[in-house]
Amino acid sequence: MLITGFAAGMFQTNCYILATEAGAEAVIVDPGHDAAPRVRELLAEHDLTPVAVLLTHGHLDHTWNAAELCDEFSIPAYIHADDRPMLADPGVGLGRALGDMIGSLEFREPEKVIDFVDGEEIDVAGIRISVDLAPGHTQGSVLLGIEVPVEVDPGEEDAADTTSRIPSVVPVCFSGDVLFAGSIGRTDLPGGNHQQLLDSIAEKLLPLPDHTQVLPGHGPQTSIGAERAGNPFLADLSASGTVKKGRYGL
Repeated sequence: MLITGFAAGMFQTNCYILATEAGAEAVIVDPGHDAAPRVRELLAEHDLTPVAVLLTHGHLDHTWNAAELCDEFSIPAYIHADDRPMLADPGVGLGRALGDMIGSLEFREPEKVIDFVDGEEIDVAGIRISVDLAPGHTQGSVLLGIEVPVEVDPGEEDAADTTSRIPSVVPVCFSGDVLFAGSIGRTDLPGGNHQQLLDSIAEKLLPLPDHTQVLPGHGPQTSIGAERAGNPFLADLSASGTVKKGRYGL
């Protein structure tokens, strides 16, 4: 499995590219502001053919270059229906203060848009991807899950009582702005709901295995185990349902 990514543009939003291997079809996750040039470079570097853009939610810092790339490669964008209006009118998800920053800039939907459905699994670029609605940061925020095969050293396979402890796959979750390393998403923009975000994290993320790798929309990679054990924003989640405000992303 090939997973590569970079922090794009003025918002330093993580954009990811997924493929089964070099030379294969690929999907692009969250191509935000100024992501397109680097996406093209990585596609060429790994000889990849893009077949879809997947959007974890509708905020502009994650969708800025979606239409450009979709139309250039004649591929669809996937987004949850609740966030789809932001593709053509990102201001509805920003509020007045942040909305002023886009000024007279015009945005539009890609030529082809497909709505994510909560609980579905989609097959794109030879990759099975689960989709779980996790509202709170926005009403259409989704968690995208894949399983990455693990290559086990033959010596480890032969070791006594070892194989039962070596997972054949590692779960990976693209969490968008729901969960970060040491933080959670902000909920003070239109469509945000703090308690709803906590409920989403508790119901959809915290039950996942500790070794689940979390690739967030901003900041470094983390794991479910690390966040369950040490994320200060979740420390009081089970006791009181109240945590500090998140600090990343639009």
